[in-house]
Amino acid sequence: MVKNKKFITKTNSVSLEEINSTIEVPDKGNFWKYLLTFSGPGALVAVGYMDPGNWVTSIGGGAQYGYLLLSVILLSSLIAMLLQYMAAKLGIVTGMDLAQATRQHTGKKTGIILWIFAELAIMATDVAEVIGSAIALNLLFGIPLLYGIVLTIVDVFLLLFLMKLGFRKIEAIVVTLILVIIVIFGYQVFLAQPNMTSVLEGFIPKRQVFNPGQLTMALGIIGATVMPHNLYLHSSIAQTRKFDRTDEKKVAQALKFTAWDSNIQLTAAFFVNCLLLILGAALFFGKAEQVGTFTSLYDALQNSNIAGSIASPVLSVLFAVALLASGQNSTITGTLTGQVIMEGFIHLRIPVWARRLITRLLSIIPVFLLALFLGSDEKTLDMLLIDSQVFLSMALPLSMIPLVVFTSSKKIMGNFKNSKPIMILGIISAVVLTGLNIYLIIQVFQDIL
Repeated sequence: MVKNKKFITKTNSVSLEEINSTIEVPDKGNFWKYLLTFSGPGALVAVGYMDPGNWVTSIGGGAQYGYLLLSVILLSSLIAMLLQYMAAKLGIVTGMDLAQATRQHTGKKTGIILWIFAELAIMATDVAEVIGSAIALNLLFGIPLLYGIVLTIVDVFLLLFLMKLGFRKIEAIVVTLILVIIVIFGYQVFLAQPNMTSVLEGFIPKRQVFNPGQLTMALGIIGATVMPHNLYLHSSIAQTRKFDRTDEKKVAQALKFTAWDSNIQLTAAFFVNCLLLILGAALFFGKAEQVGTFTSLYDALQNSNIAGSIASPVLSVLFAVALLASGQNSTITGTLTGQVIMEGFIHLRIPVWARRLITRLLSIIPVFLLALFLGSDEKTLDMLLIDSQVFLSMALPLSMIPLVVFTSSKKIMGNFKNSKPIMILGIISAVVLTGLNIYLIIQVFQDIL
């Protein structure tokens, strides 16, 4: 038993109480047994890195600039691995999620401001999920976009049902949907036969990335990849494993296998984003104006004048299925994160179904109103999707900076505070991403004006 327990921080409530510490960690076992036990939370985090908001930027980046921006996807993924490790470590070591820690270690006014931005960030994240799911339903079943938007409310009750089956079942479903996405895009890229030499060269950073057009697209990829809601989510669901948190050896073991889980799953997300960009480059390079929306991509995959000899209705249907899988996966994680933020920042205690319904409605209402009054065509929804990604760029520093500060604090983390190299990398990542996001916001407003 550990004598120094300073790394344990007491809170009035636990994060996501209904699933917290519900999965037993065996006292004995080999590497693979422990890895299997801790595998799962990383998958729920990884889906945020391959949600519908990523698709337009990754495929569009390939269609406009070939394989050039693969290096940006690689850099974004490495930063994501670092930040998600910090988020999981905060939850495991302190017993608090990022929302709870922010509430506890900031003043009341600051906490309220950060809560408002966190809630808006969840809404912005859900916008992409709602739009992606609605468009997928339209492409697959001909359901009008307006009705498809309303139908996404059902996702909330689906999640309630899954929660009763146990968190392990949710993890399994998410992993299955991720595999569906990987298989579909892997198959399409295989058919597209990309130039592998050019693909490998794309992972080497080049000066052309800093040209105005390429830089704007690169920032879009970064903004759609590293998102604030994943930091809140991971700090919560990393606590679903049950072990003796007063034993430093057990905590260190949990951190080790949580890092393995997170990095493996984020590597899968990196692979998906690479497939998206490679598909855009191999099939649509030089034809970016013809594949700017989900529907145009769907149509292009069955148009031999655009996609070439591999074009077929089957590829279009597979694309829509992958889009629906991505939207559903992101819905599960987005709704859970909404609960984490609401409970962590303001300690709101209402029935579980009501909490989730409220967070979903807050996301659906702006999408529904825009579609209702400005027309339910996809171009209108795409405009809202792009705006939501810009807002996420604004909100990211407000969750990223506290995370780096908290996990680098001896007072908060005790013996598990960030090492100097990790702390320096975290600070550099926060400064670089904040600077790039500010630049992207300035560019957007300049384009508007």
